[in-house]
Amino acid sequence: MKPKCFGHLLNQIGSRCLSMSSSTKNKITTHYTVVPRENDERWKDVDMERFGDDVDVLIVGGGPAGLSTAIRLKQLSQEKNHDLRVCVVEKATEIGAHTLSGACLEMHAFDELIPDWKERGAPMKTQVKKDVFLFLTEKRSIRIPIMKGLPMYNHGNYIVRLGNVVKWLGEQAEELGVEIYPGYPASEVLYHEDGSVKGVATSDVGIAKDGSPKPNFERGMELHAKVTVFGEGCHGHLSKQLYKTFNLRENCDPQTYAIGIKELWEIDPAKHEPGKVEHTVGWPLNIQTYGGSFIYHLDEGSPLVSVGFVIGLDYTNPYLSPYKEFQRFKHHPAIKPTFEGGKRIAYGARALNEGGLQSIPKLAFPGGVLVGCSPGFMNVPKIKGTHNAMKSGMLAAESIFDKLSNENLTSETAGIYCDDYEDRIKSSWIWKELYSVRNIRPSFHSPLGVLGTMMYTGLFYFIGRGKEPWTLKHKHKDSETLKPASQCTPIEYPKPDGEISFDLLSSVALSGTNHEGNQPAHLTLMNDDVPVERNLAVYDGPEQRFCPAGVYEYVPVEEGDGMRLQINAQNCVHCKTCDIKDPSQNINWVVPEAGGGPAYSGM
Repeated sequence: MKPKCFGHLLNQIGSRCLSMSSSTKNKITTHYTVVPRENDERWKDVDMERFGDDVDVLIVGGGPAGLSTAIRLKQLSQEKNHDLRVCVVEKATEIGAHTLSGACLEMHAFDELIPDWKERGAPMKTQVKKDVFLFLTEKRSIRIPIMKGLPMYNHGNYIVRLGNVVKWLGEQAEELGVEIYPGYPASEVLYHEDGSVKGVATSDVGIAKDGSPKPNFERGMELHAKVTVFGEGCHGHLSKQLYKTFNLRENCDPQTYAIGIKELWEIDPAKHEPGKVEHTVGWPLNIQTYGGSFIYHLDEGSPLVSVGFVIGLDYTNPYLSPYKEFQRFKHHPAIKPTFEGGKRIAYGARALNEGGLQSIPKLAFPGGVLVGCSPGFMNVPKIKGTHNAMKSGMLAAESIFDKLSNENLTSETAGIYCDDYEDRIKSSWIWKELYSVRNIRPSFHSPLGVLGTMMYTGLFYFIGRGKEPWTLKHKHKDSETLKPASQCTPIEYPKPDGEISFDLLSSVALSGTNHEGNQPAHLTLMNDDVPVERNLAVYDGPEQRFCPAGVYEYVPVEEGDGMRLQINAQNCVHCKTCDIKDPSQNINWVVPEAGGGPAYSGM
């Protein structure tokens, strides 16, 4: 392998002209992770050498957790006069461009990491002034009091556009000397001969849709580190591989998830209440479907409102469409007036972890650690995880720094094992917070559904402070909860009116999503036959409803009878819902070619 500086490695491999193979034209999946190149004649003369670079700490993912890790490492490096080379790779073309959250922030992680964040111009301007919590029926709303001590109490928190906050964190990291490389997706975990993590490889570029190399094919790069930090966010592409390689989920419950769909609106100034936070549960969902909404009024010079809908991915009816439930929700009499006369300016979606304490895997392994939403530190009843994600990154940094600055360090593996990181998490306020709410989400799995969750929260969290001596379990993966279509009733959704509710494709257009069209779909199928033979036959094709971007469509075959699955990968907003909810677990989300995905502006 040839060492070379990563920052100057842009064009290493020259042009090649190779013909397309007719044998791959009709395949749905042509990605090399499923269709090996070793058996493909089109690749036999292609130079597959990767260039490499070595750093002390490599961080995969430029979100709140990864950047907090980088910042804390450099702070310690300066304080202790022990230089470390810290590198962050991020799949988005700009830091923050793939970030989407509500978001209402608790500030204690910021206060610990960057105490003078206000003086430094952090984009946190809207402090919460008013909390509203509603239970919705189809025509009415019932106000539920929010008292101090309840998860939904937000006074003192800040309403933000998290993508802008992440961009600012990136600037703070770079000022400290962190190397940040956006537009470089980490596509593969690399290992030492002893099995410990060695680093990652970035994605190849210049591959045609049929899986053949284009003339501009360029091999990805290898990045090696003493410790690699995986902060990819919810259901990370590499993290899910590490779970299997190191058996990290051996002693925890299955992770459970939700999909969050969000819009940013500019509303009538007369209806704007800066600092107002509003949450709802109930309609349009039935009591056996977990979910709810948020509406946040920002104070950023224009009358902006963030509105979103969150639905647990353990729902059972394959006819449910999270996107259409969200659009229907905005027509409720208590909600619609806020948006009448306004203009929708942005759209996006993201899966989020809901398993809580019971679903946190082992966090460290030889050569690496997991931080943030990758393992899942979200406080579900609060609908907040950024503060815990940041703190996990800070604790990981402290563990890593202590190892790397120890002159007497001996390691049994080539990749350093930060064995005390998990103990630091369990001794921190993260663990205390998640322990107190550990039973609220699992309490939903009772005959009372969401009503049971509300009762449990009042009895055992508010009154008992979450100190009940039992821990409820998550028994099923979200991919296992759908009932066959024959056992369910189709849901009739109203047509969008183009003013409050909208069709799916016009929404995707507002996400700025773009992928190079002539590349293998990064929504890969383990078996191309499964969608029609099982998903369509048994569940009536739920992927065409649970995807919030119109990626999956069942269309008539070109010749003869029957249907086929069409994957519109260029629409993908990287939410990961398909990988999570697919009842056949046949979809595997992998990173696309560099630069692909949404282009959120402060979502």
